[in-house]
Amino acid sequence: MSESLEAADYSNFIERIRSGDDQAAEELVRLHETEIRLMIRAWLRMRDPRLRRVFDSMDICQSVLASFFVRAAIGEFDIDEPSRLVPLLVGMARNKLAEKVRHHQRRRRDVRRVGGEAPDSRIADANDESPSEIVSRKELLEMFRVRLTDEEREIAALRAQGFDWDAVAASIGGTAEARRKQLSRALMRVEQQLGIDLSIS
Repeated sequence: MSESLEAADYSNFIERIRSGDDQAAEELVRLHETEIRLMIRAWLRMRDPRLRRVFDSMDICQSVLASFFVRAAIGEFDIDEPSRLVPLLVGMARNKLAEKVRHHQRRRRDVRRVGGEAPDSRIADANDESPSEIVSRKELLEMFRVRLTDEEREIAALRAQGFDWDAVAASIGGTAEARRKQLSRALMRVEQQLGIDLSIS
């Protein structure tokens, strides 16, 4: 962690993240952006140093933080323990970067198959912005919330209040695992509706 948060401060911080607080999101960036970007650069250097000319660590980092902000505010993550936060962010960054590299390599192969790669296609393809990277965090969160069903919004609201999955299930019925999967499926459905990718695996 760039800076440590006391337990009480961390609890308040996560409550603000879950409520969709933009200032808390900015604080998250301030605390962890450097760590995530260093990890991205190191991963690219180990994988293939040439990839550092294609992928910008800032772009990947911002995409990861946007994804985290939406999913945490909707209630997908269990992040009540400070020790879980950084490993989650780093894991998200690694998965997102690996997927971008795979996509980039597939595109290059496809271009070669149909008659040669355009000089600038390598960089242009790799840095195409998705809608999730263009709109603000607040707008993206609202776009997700309005597309949830009433029951899905109720689950998200309980999670935003700090309810664990057992408490969510006790409140609205079903099992903890069923409710967790229900929200996860809802997020994937909305991603498809919006044509964006906030996946973390």
